[in-house]
Amino acid sequence: MTELTDLTGLLLSRIRDVADHPEPGVMFKDITPLLADPAAFHALTEAFVEIAERTGATKVVGLEARGFILGAPVAVRAGLGFIPVRKAGKLPGATLGQAYDLEYGSAEIEVHAEDLNPGDRVLIVDDVLATGGTAEASIQLIHRAGAEVAGVAVLMELGFLGGRPRLEAALDGAPLEALLTI
Repeated sequence: MTELTDLTGLLLSRIRDVADHPEPGVMFKDITPLLADPAAFHALTEAFVEIAERTGATKVVGLEARGFILGAPVAVRAGLGFIPVRKAGKLPGATLGQAYDLEYGSAEIEVHAEDLNPGDRVLIVDDVLATGGTAEASIQLIHRAGAEVAGVAVLMELGFLGGRPRLEAALDGAPLEALLTI
């Protein structure tokens, strides 16, 4: 338990609160100090690698954009492939797309159609789980590609926004692991 407490303390100490960003009333959680600290970034990567190994993941999906920063070193360290899930229109070639609703409007994410295959076990990595819309859409994309979701791993979960209950049905028993819950 000391190890988890040490990791939690290290990560929390490297996340900066920025009031009223991007708009008044929002407390933004800035992870750039964590990324700038080699020991903290390494500890975070190792925690995600442990989740990838425990879930039997064969590939890592990183959600645009901070999921790229966090997921790519996990894939390299764990010896797995890395697949970026991008906003619509950013990937060349054949893609699978998934639209989803936002608080005000909608968005769409895409993945290269050939990057996920039946038999793949995919760990989704991102920095924050908020309302769960992007994560839910990525789960749908992975399923549409014929792959299996091994789990979702996030640095922090904003529990008050209700993302976890939204994802439980889509995860179908796969774990949702948040290193920090705020």
